[in-house]
Amino acid sequence: MSENPNDPEVTERLSRAMIEVGAIIDYAASFGTLVLTRAYADWSSPVNAVYRSQLVARAVDLVQLFPAAAYAKNGADIRLAVDAVEDMFRLPDLTHVVIVAGDSDYVPLAQRCKRLGRYVIGVGVSGSTAKSLAAACDEFESYDSLPGVVRPSKPVAAAATPAVEAPTPAAEAVAETVTETASKPKAASKRSRSKAAPKAEEVRVEDKVDDQEVATQLLERALRLGHDKADADEWLHSSAVKTHMRRMDPSFSEKALGYRSFSDFLKSRDDIAELEETGHERLVRLLEP
Repeated sequence: MSENPNDPEVTERLSRAMIEVGAIIDYAASFGTLVLTRAYADWSSPVNAVYRSQLVARAVDLVQLFPAAAYAKNGADIRLAVDAVEDMFRLPDLTHVVIVAGDSDYVPLAQRCKRLGRYVIGVGVSGSTAKSLAAACDEFESYDSLPGVVRPSKPVAAAATPAVEAPTPAAEAVAETVTETASKPKAASKRSRSKAAPKAEEVRVEDKVDDQEVATQLLERALRLGHDKADADEWLHSSAVKTHMRRMDPSFSEKALGYRSFSDFLKSRDDIAELEETGHERLVRLLEP
């Protein structure tokens, strides 16, 4: 990049182009267990380093590409393609490959993965993704339509906030995600406490509220992804929803949140999730506002 990332105008443009890494990873997890997740960039660059916290928090391998002649403009493209093809031969159990990019340079990679018997999913930004890349994939999803992606109505200048919530798009940061088994996801709901606690317990109460809200958002993303793969009004098996939630966040546990069962957890989120129990079968679907 020839522009100075410290320039106020450049900083504002980058902050407006922030992406939600978690939304992409959650979408990839809807196809099965994530076996390999990698992101390629020069992570010493401030523009790319903003992503680091989010990627590390989601256990993504950061592949460092130093700004040398060998890793010029297409350095990330070449390295990603080489690694992906190697993985196809090294790990025969892999069934899906998710390529997060918009460059037509990835067309040969998508075609090769398909020839090797893998199901290829592409994720890119509408309007800036090569049509040839979308055509080369078995399935292509627009980043803007992923659950969890929030578009700010007002441009917000980058302040002194750490990059935990929203990262800035990197010059050559592209991700390759390989999944192993297929399954469906589902619903979500929200809960909050209105009563203020005494000062001594204030921190603990806030943490509890945060845990509940995180679980609610996780449920909602899982339900939205499940409905995206099925009919919008179709009921989803609660066990499949829980499985997908555990894929997206292995630390999720309804018991740790104070519920005896997953059904109790769903009932507590009745403002966003509708539960139907018939015999031994428990079905759930997302309630739209």
